[in-house]
Amino acid sequence: MADKSERVARIESALSEAIEPAYLRVEDESALHAGHAGAADGRGHYRVHIVSGRFRELSRLRRHRLVYAALESEFADAIHALAIHAYAPDEWEAAEN
Repeated sequence: MADKSERVARIESALSEAIEPAYLRVEDESALHAGHAGAADGRGHYRVHIVSGRFRELSRLRRHRLVYAALESEFADAIHALAIHAYAPDEWEAAEN
């Protein structure tokens, strides 16, 4: 089983390759869920903040589907839960100001 920093690196790599983000931050929130029954198998809880031009004119659901598709193999042994914050560049810019 990979350690937590390796898992984050794998998640970042998969998202970078599939979605080509302008901004990406992956947070490991597993420690916040210690003792949670769903985390007993060693998989972690992650929060992803991702900005990509590929999200332009896509619904929230379609954006999430792109992220899930990019991380499909990681759900087998690395990811138990995933919180996704996906933005098009103009939305991110507006949210930051």
